[in-house]
Amino acid sequence: MACPASQYQCASQGRYRQQRLSTGALALQRSAVSTSASAIITTLRLMNNVDFHCHSNISDGVYSPAEVVRFAAENGVDTLALTDHDSLDGLTDAADAAKQLGIYFVNGIEISVTWSGRTLHIVGLDIDPAESRLQSGLQTIRSGRLQRAEKMAEGLAKVGIGGTLQGALGHADNNVAMIGRAHFARHLVAAGHVKDVKSVFRKYLVPGKPGYVPHEWASLSDAVNWITGSGGIAVVAHPGRYDIGPNVMKRLLTEFKELGGRGIEVMTSNHSNDQVIRFAALAKEFELLASRGSDFHGEQGGRVQLGRIPPLPPGVTPVWSLLPGLQQA
Repeated sequence: MACPASQYQCASQGRYRQQRLSTGALALQRSAVSTSASAIITTLRLMNNVDFHCHSNISDGVYSPAEVVRFAAENGVDTLALTDHDSLDGLTDAADAAKQLGIYFVNGIEISVTWSGRTLHIVGLDIDPAESRLQSGLQTIRSGRLQRAEKMAEGLAKVGIGGTLQGALGHADNNVAMIGRAHFARHLVAAGHVKDVKSVFRKYLVPGKPGYVPHEWASLSDAVNWITGSGGIAVVAHPGRYDIGPNVMKRLLTEFKELGGRGIEVMTSNHSNDQVIRFAALAKEFELLASRGSDFHGEQGGRVQLGRIPPLPPGVTPVWSLLPGLQQA
C-alpha cells in the first residue's frame, strides 16, 4: 500500500492501537490506518488525540500560542502540550485558549542540549513554569543566541548572502533571545535565495555549511534536572533525527534514564516506519514511556500538521499514563 502525500507517514505496516484516555472508555483497534488524509483525521477524531510536541512564534514556530491551540482544536486534538524551544512565555496564552476550546493542556518545554559534541533536544512535560531553577536555566541558554546568530550571518555573508541577521530578526519578531536557524531559513526563502526551508538547512545551515555555527547548549544533566526539579517528565525528542549509531544511542538512553529521564518520542513526524519500530523497541528495553508529537512549526507544506500522525504502536506505555486524568482505561 502506498504512503500518502509527504505530509503523512504510512501506518499500514503492523497493527497500530490507541486507547481512549478517558476513564472507562473502550480500546479502539485498527489493523491498518487508511492512507488518505481525510481517513487519518476521521480515525484520530475517534480517539483521544494527543500531541505533545509543537511550537509557536515564541520560539521558532510561525503562529501565536493561541493560534496553535486553535489549529489543534480544528484538527481534533484533545490533549496538547506547547513545547517551545527554551522559553515558557507562550504557556499562559496557550492554556487560556485551550480552556476556552475544551482542550486538556499540558505545560511543556523543549530544551536545547549539548551531549558528546552533539546537539540534542529534551522535551519537558507537565512542568511548573514558575520554578526558579528552570527559569534561570532557560535564561542562560537564551543569552547566547544573538552571538550565535551574528556568527551565522557572517558565514552567510562570506558566500555572498548579506543582510541575513536583520532578515532573520524580522522573522523572529525582533526577539534576540530566541533567534535561531529556522528564522534564517525563512528569511532566505522569502528573499528568494532558496526554494524552501528544508533546502535552506541542507545547503546552508547544517554542519560543514557556511551558515552553521556550533553552540554549547545546556548539559543533559542540567536539562533533565531542570525538568524533573519542576515536577515535570523528561522525554528525548525525535531521536531519529540524530546522527547516532545503535551503541551510542543506547549509551545516551542509559545516561538519560540514570539522570531521571522517563520518556522517548516514538511517534513523531520526523520518524519513518522503521524508526517507529526501532524506538518502540528501545522504549520497552529501557523501560521508558512512549510519547507522540507532530513537532508542528507551521510551515506550509512542511512538517505534518497538529495531531495528524498515527497513534503509538502496540506494546508501549504512553507517557500520558503519568498525568492526572489521562491514564489509560
